Amino acid sequence: MPEIQVLKEKIFNWTLFIVLSFIWGSSFVLMKEGMQVLSPYQVAALRILSAGVVLIPFAFRAIKQVPKNKLGLVALSGILGSFIPAFLFCLAETKIDSSLAGILNALTPFFTILVGIAFFELKAERKKIIGILIGFVGLILLFTGNGHIDFKNVSYSSFIFVATILYGLNVNMVGRHMHGIGSINIATLAFVFLIIPCLFILYFTGYFALPLSQKDYIFSTVASAILGIMGTAVASILFYMLIKRAGAVFSSMVTYGIPFVAVFWGLLLNEEISILQIVSLSVILAGVYLANSNKNPFSIFRSKEKG
Repeated sequence: MPEIQVLKEKIFNWTLFIVLSFIWGSSFVLMKEGMQVLSPYQVAALRILSAGVVLIPFAFRAIKQVPKNKLGLVALSGILGSFIPAFLFCLAETKIDSSLAGILNALTPFFTILVGIAFFELKAERKKIIGILIGFVGLILLFTGNGHIDFKNVSYSSFIFVATILYGLNVNMVGRHMHGIGSINIATLAFVFLIIPCLFILYFTGYFALPLSQKDYIFSTVASAILGIMGTAVASILFYMLIKRAGAVFSSMVTYGIPFVAVFWGLLLNEEISILQIVSLSVILAGVYLANSNKNPFSIFRSKEKG
């Protein structure tokens, strides 16, 4: 009987793992679908707004459990870890494929470590440095595989680089200054605080003046809302649940599933995905594994994001 219970728990944990990988890996293609008729600013604002609205019921409890002197940091965490990156990813995907965005998102752990070393007194262990170097070899392969640098990809990919740096800054800030505050409480208040700014952005970008009853606008709006509701709000809760059930180490492995789901969607949408891109992704993830093999690199994914 105990063996059956353990097996059921393992199956449930792996189910959560797969669902999370699918949700977060699908975020990049949902951005593309949202931008069929909406601007990147509107898609990003709808994403954050939807997440905030869904998390409102949790806000009343969260506001009581988060110390008042930490509310400013929670708001800053939402801006650095979700608000600005959401816009940067959408801007990047106006010119690059969703699959490439998913691959580049795998660089987040490297920037988390680099920001930690530069500004948060994280120890620069040899294994971390080697892992970072391996990851950047994969990055170089990604952009120079044809014997030259694709400057279009590099220029728009730089938006994702900035986003992952902000992710890294947010993770270190949360780890240093918000230890002991539940991740769900941080995520809830961060997104609820951002509801009003998102409404302003939608208003000033003309979203409410669009023919929103037309089929194309309904589809793009729904895609953007799903991106926020599932890719941010629901995924945050599921990730927190997985950490509680299976531990941080197992949960952090979701990092490795996300880019492969993004590539899968890219293949379905006939995006150009080469063998070299898959090789580059494998090299990047090998570096991620080496740099983070002794701890959870991706608690980032759920104070927020994650793209």
